Amino acid sequence: MIAVLRTIVWAMYFVLVLIVLLPPLRRAERMKREGDTAGCRKIVNKYVVMWMGTLMRIAGCKVEVSGLEHIPAGRAVVFTPNHQGDYDIPIMLTVLDRPHPFVAKMEADKIPLVRSWMRLFDCVFLDREDARQAIGALRQAQNLLEGGESVIVFPEGTRSRGGDLGEFKGGAFRMAFKAGAPVVPVVIDGSYRIMEANHNLMKPGTVRVTFLPPIETAGLDRASQKALPEEVRQRIAQAKDGAPAPQIKETAAA
Repeated sequence: MIAVLRTIVWAMYFVLVLIVLLPPLRRAERMKREGDTAGCRKIVNKYVVMWMGTLMRIAGCKVEVSGLEHIPAGRAVVFTPNHQGDYDIPIMLTVLDRPHPFVAKMEADKIPLVRSWMRLFDCVFLDREDARQAIGALRQAQNLLEGGESVIVFPEGTRSRGGDLGEFKGGAFRMAFKAGAPVVPVVIDGSYRIMEANHNLMKPGTVRVTFLPPIETAGLDRASQKALPEEVRQRIAQAKDGAPAPQIKETAAA
């Protein structure tokens, strides 16, 4: 019963805030159109973090973070977290210095107002059923990297719901290679217990987020590039299980 009430309150807050925040949303959209990137960003940083953080508190989602010192200072990186549940998104939007754009499923672009906030901080929408659109979306994310903006990508593409990690798709890594950006693997452990493990009802729990040492993509040869998605998958899996992470060999480009 408590889980049901918590979920109802969560849903009411989710919708209510979207309505209440219409004025700052429109103000931020106007600023972005007029080229006031800093002003738009200030609004995004304030309200997205507030909204996501409150949703997590209502659900009882506590987050323990470690390894932030592994994020290269002053460089755009590709964050590659594993994907256990829907709460991975608000977690990644709140544990970093500010919300960073992430590559999202095209379905998210169909949610009114939510898509508007996502577009404000340059989220990229990817249609896995349309190869040409997917290539264009990844190129858009690559442009963000080359412009100095870090990007969040879930290489599994779908939620594992606490099961074994799925295959890590190569798109996130290809755009890192092309932009010369480091890859920062991120371990998310326990997010599925907040909702997916409870038939989509909210239940309090603790999620552990661990940022692993970055992997330089510049200078990797083709064989190393091809192997990197599975290497990162294994690194995350072993760190999640408490085993020492394997070392990824970096070799000069052919």
